[in-house]
Amino acid sequence: MGVKLLFLDIETAPILMTSWSMRSPEASAVWVERDTFILMFSYKWAHEKQVRTVCLPDFPRYKRSKFDDKDLCGVLHHLMDEADIICAHNGDAFDIKKVNSRLIVNGFGKPSPFKTIDTLKIARSAFKFDSAKLDNIGRYLSEGRKIPNTGADLWRGCVEGDLKSWETMRRYGKQDTALLERVYHRLKSWAPNHPNLNLYKEYRDRVGCPTCESTNTQRRGIAVKQAYKYYRFQCRDCGSWFTGMKV
Repeated sequence: MGVKLLFLDIETAPILMTSWSMRSPEASAVWVERDTFILMFSYKWAHEKQVRTVCLPDFPRYKRSKFDDKDLCGVLHHLMDEADIICAHNGDAFDIKKVNSRLIVNGFGKPSPFKTIDTLKIARSAFKFDSAKLDNIGRYLSEGRKIPNTGADLWRGCVEGDLKSWETMRRYGKQDTALLERVYHRLKSWAPNHPNLNLYKEYRDRVGCPTCESTNTQRRGIAVKQAYKYYRFQCRDCGSWFTGMKV
């Protein structure tokens, strides 16, 4: 089947805490009533068409506690354990680390190693967009937008168990992940360190573009690297440049 590339987006609940002030920097916690937890996540495998969502109300445990994300984390752990590469917007700084923190709190071990693709990092390293938020990049590239929502009221509704809020959150999550995949495909040829997808192929498969696996490539000149010269290629499908054998 080749590489198992997982597109992932999570939504978390806010910390419930007490404070002496609503103004920064005085607004520090006096004590914490409830830590953050994962409300839901949406995901899509690159080789599949469907975007799926997993929310706390999907599990029997939700009837006993609306804030217990252990079963949800179990599904996340399984997906991460299966993935070769996980793609998320701001995933390296937020999504992956936040999931890791909830996994260890809930008693799960470390998933098997995987690589990451962070579309936020690609956007910031190769471009100077007015905004590097996923919603705005989708707008700039005409790939779609996030679903408008009521902001904090939506998250509060989900935390409090409002079913309409959960319905909206599911649609919001699905659109986020669908948009993530479309933005990824537009940005991937600009990624400075995109994982080499050829390494996940069977040995008998024809080697193609390391970014998208396409064999629709064209040799275009010579690339000089330190002491050696290499044939240079460009993918006619995704636009990536890569090098082949020594000259």
